[in-house]
Amino acid sequence: MTATMKAVLVREHGGVDKLLIEDAPKPKIRADEVLINVKAAGINHLDLWIRKGVPGHKFPLPMILGTDIAGVVAEKGELVENVNVGDRVAVMPGFASPTSEEALSGNIHLARDYGIFGETRNGGCAEYMDAPSVNMLPMPDWMSFTDAAACPLVFLTAYTMLQKAALQPGETVLMHAAGSGVTSAGIQIAKLLGATVITTAGSDEKLAKAKALGADYTINYKTQDFVEETKKIAGRGGVEVIFDHVGPDTFAGNMKAIKWGGRIVMCGSTTGGEVPLNLRAVFFKRVSIIGSTMGPKADQLTVWKLLTQKKLKPVVDRVFPVGEVAKAHEYVESRAAFGKVVLDLQKW
Repeated sequence: MTATMKAVLVREHGGVDKLLIEDAPKPKIRADEVLINVKAAGINHLDLWIRKGVPGHKFPLPMILGTDIAGVVAEKGELVENVNVGDRVAVMPGFASPTSEEALSGNIHLARDYGIFGETRNGGCAEYMDAPSVNMLPMPDWMSFTDAAACPLVFLTAYTMLQKAALQPGETVLMHAAGSGVTSAGIQIAKLLGATVITTAGSDEKLAKAKALGADYTINYKTQDFVEETKKIAGRGGVEVIFDHVGPDTFAGNMKAIKWGGRIVMCGSTTGGEVPLNLRAVFFKRVSIIGSTMGPKADQLTVWKLLTQKKLKPVVDRVFPVGEVAKAHEYVESRAAFGKVVLDLQKW
């Protein structure tokens, strides 16, 4: 008889009514994998896209959601040496064959078979999750499961973005959507790198929280023109780096606010997929437009070390019991959150 577990899964795209809590087969691990008794799972926009669907993209359904995971090692395969049963761990969200050219060269995130838990392989929004042992991140004793589950994806994304943009000490970076998980992580990293941070948000309450994280200047994009305000702060030439995952709503303004020779780095496009682009502006201003998704394991390890040294901190807005996963999705979609929304999987 096959052992089962409770899981949050999506069988077809649609509204929050498509979030199903069902019994699913308990995973069986391979020799190089561990089985994790999941305690907390962070919600990302990826969970919303998989639930709602993305035009032109096919997700393999049914899918157990959950990319950001923290829990306790319940079993380990015979080849696993880096963790033991009972260890508290978080999970690196990306994976690929370790023998590809990209993986062997340290760029596993560029491999053709690179995937993300909860998107291309069942995730951890379940009582148990199987994952390669190389994806384990050891948790310090003082870190809670909910805090750990708020970190892996957004801090990796933000750190890699700023590395690709080559942000330097003394430069100024404009960071959109301060309340998002990625930007709330990015603000902290940019300050650690010695940059001046300007950030935008749609409420004064979120901007106050961004200031508390270290932002030097804030702009309410609903009541202020972010281009004009940025130039008042940084000078008419604009800023050296722009950090964005909004897309069409900010792109035209970004091209005006970026300094000659500046770098615009993007990891998403929450307001759509297409923008008008004057190529003359790109080459006359010598602007670099950089795409970034996830990052190498080396970046994950670096940023995790900074978190465990308390040089960076998780930003958790609310924790929902997993039984209220539909309410949690609605809360994320409301854009009311500042930082991460996390599910407590100890409360089914």
